[in-house]
Amino acid sequence: MAQGKIRIRLKGYDHQQLDRSAQQIVDHRAAQRCDDHWPVLCDEKNVYCVIRSPFKDKDSREHFEVRTHKRLIDILSPTPKTIDQLMRLDLPAGVDIEIKL
Repeated sequence: MAQGKIRIRLKGYDHQQLDRSAQQIVDHRAAQRCDDHWPVLCDEKNVYCVIRSPFKDKDSREHFEVRTHKRLIDILSPTPKTIDQLMRLDLPAGVDIEIKL
């Protein structure tokens, strides 16, 4: 038995796809009856200001934003089978995953 915990950090631009990926991980974990903790982290919001015209009307600007959604899953007291399943997990494109043992 592996002791400690595994921390899985998910990042993505689409919050629905990110929630589906997190739910997929939790469903794999529910089959093994292990404890887990799933908080939602603060989302990042980056706002970019772009001038509409290249030469004049500096007061006319457009604002664009990029939101990065984050989820954190802590797996308490994982088994070797749990670790093996996490390494074989197939997540959709656009979801970044970081696993810390």
